[in-house]
Amino acid sequence: MGEAGLLNRLHRYCPTAIIGDDAAQFTPPPGRELVITTDVLVEGVHFRSSPLSPMNCQTMTAADVGWRAVAVNYSDLAAMGAQPLGITVGLGLPPDVPVQWVEQMYEGMAELLQTYGGVIWGGDVVRSGVVFVSITAVGYIDNLIIKRSLAQVGDWVLVTGDHGLSRAGLALLTGETDREIPALISAHRRPRPRLDVLPVLQSLGIDRVAGMDSSDGLADALWQICRASGVGAVLAQDIAIHPLLTSQFPQQAQEWLWYGGEDFELVLTLAPDYAQKLVQKLGHPAQIIGKIVAGDQVFWGEKSLPLTGGFQHFDPLA
Repeated sequence: MGEAGLLNRLHRYCPTAIIGDDAAQFTPPPGRELVITTDVLVEGVHFRSSPLSPMNCQTMTAADVGWRAVAVNYSDLAAMGAQPLGITVGLGLPPDVPVQWVEQMYEGMAELLQTYGGVIWGGDVVRSGVVFVSITAVGYIDNLIIKRSLAQVGDWVLVTGDHGLSRAGLALLTGETDREIPALISAHRRPRPRLDVLPVLQSLGIDRVAGMDSSDGLADALWQICRASGVGAVLAQDIAIHPLLTSQFPQQAQEWLWYGGEDFELVLTLAPDYAQKLVQKLGHPAQIIGKIVAGDQVFWGEKSLPLTGGFQHFDPLA
């Protein structure tokens, strides 16, 4: 089929008025600031899916890869308080990847875009020794920006949902256990960016909120926020853990809560009254998990919470 033939097949996923030139042109909403983010997913590192995967077991369908590639970028937009406008797609493919697999991946992208908004503006396709997908997403901020550096002493720390479920789903998919629990598998394959939180923040009239998403783990997010803001945190010892984790993986539940990663929830710090109202609006499983204090350490109860424990790309063992 070649590059030109493949691009012609993929153009149907893009707006016809935009595709055809060397770059895409769009008009941002008037008076809004733009937010841009890029994430790369690589076969064998982030997923096992294509027929050419060197791994024995597949963790995702092609459509799951497409959904996830967009979702991780939209999660970064949500973590800044931005609503999505659209994406570009950089695609690396070995020459013998079936066209049907690529089209199914784009179907997954289209499904997420139909759910959360935005369009595919275009991108690039290159020959590669391994499948990779690089998404650049663009969004806009109305009037409330979320930044890691805005936490203040006295804030309460809030999480928008459960943690550890994606890691448990990966354990099921890679054969760490022979059980099959659809809810956990779905948590890993089809993460949902928390763009739904932004209108709630707006409705409460909140004018300052610190935060980020928990893509690299809850512990990592807490440390990143505290370091950027020059503060510390004390976390509750009785943080609620999803019952599927505590019942099915009792030995791993606490570790995966802190270091499992790829849950794509938001970790936020706000003034106590706003934090309480936000939890009430969002409902279960959103919860207050601690408070911001003076200092430069993160404590879980009386013990320091280690930063390391989750996946690191350039670990010697990664």
